[in-house]
Amino acid sequence: METRHLRHFLAVVDHGSISAASAWLGIAQPALSQSLARMEKELGLRLFERSRAGASPTPAARAILEDIRVSVARIDAAALRAQAIAQGRAGQLTVGLVSSALFETLPRALRALRREAPDVRVVLKEMSNVEQADALQSGDIDIGLMHTPVAVGGRMRERLLARDRLLAAVPDDFVTDAKGQVGLAQIAHAGLVMFPQSHLPVLYAGIMDTIRKAGLDARVEQEANRTLTVLACVAGGCGVALLPTWIRALKFSGVKFCDVRDGAALPSFDLSAIWPARTQPGLADIFANLDLAPL
Repeated sequence: METRHLRHFLAVVDHGSISAASAWLGIAQPALSQSLARMEKELGLRLFERSRAGASPTPAARAILEDIRVSVARIDAAALRAQAIAQGRAGQLTVGLVSSALFETLPRALRALRREAPDVRVVLKEMSNVEQADALQSGDIDIGLMHTPVAVGGRMRERLLARDRLLAAVPDDFVTDAKGQVGLAQIAHAGLVMFPQSHLPVLYAGIMDTIRKAGLDARVEQEANRTLTVLACVAGGCGVALLPTWIRALKFSGVKFCDVRDGAALPSFDLSAIWPARTQPGLADIFANLDLAPL
C-alpha cells in the first residue's frame, strides 16, 4: 500500500465524495476510484458506501481512520525533517565557546538561530581557545566561538563577531582618579592577572608590549584560564586584570571595573567564529553568518 493511497482515502473521507476529492487532489475520478479499489483489495474490506449523496466511510474505515491520519502526518513530518536536514536547516550543531561569548554574542546567536532554523538542536561546550582548536581539528565541535587570532589546523573559515577594548578589573579598594579611571603605571605596580600565554599569545604579547613601551615593568603575578577565576584572583588581591568591556555586565564581589586613561595602545579583545571550510555549506555556516545585531 502506497502513501498516495492513504492520502486518497483521507481526501474522500474529508470531502464526502469521490468527485469532490478528485477535484481537490487534482486527479481524474477514475484514477481515484482505482486507487481506492487497490487499497480495499490489499486490506480485504470495503472502505466506502457509495450513493448519489456521495461516499461515506464504512465502520471498518472509521475504525482505521485516525491511525491513517497519524501515519500520514508522521510521514509528512519525516519528509519535512529530511528536507530540512538536506538544506542545512535541521540536525545537531555542537558549538564550542569561550566565556566571553556567553554575555552578548551567544544569546543573540541562539535567538537568531531559532528564527532561521528552529529545528536545529544545539549542544554547547564552554572551552578555552586551546581546547577549541583541538576540538575543531578532531571534529568534536562543529564551530568555535574563540578569541582571535588563533592557530587552528586544517582549512577553516573565520568571521569576526565582536571587537572590544580592554578595561581594568581592580580590587574594590583600588585607588582611582576623579573620573574613576586608572593608569598603566598603577596597573604595572600592582602586577597583572592574566590568561596563560599559551591560551591567548597575541593578546598576552600585546598587553605586555604596551606596558613596556610606556617605560614600565610588565609583571604577571597570577595566571588563570577562566574569566571568573581571573576575577576571583583580582578580588583576592593578586593583581589587576585587563578584560573586555562586556565584563561590566558581571557583578563580582570585591572587584570594580575602570577605564584605563592612557590605554589607547592596548590591543583589542576579538571574538570570532571559526569552523571547517566545506564544499557544501552546513549548519556551522548558517550559525556563523547569523545576523547578531542587538534586538
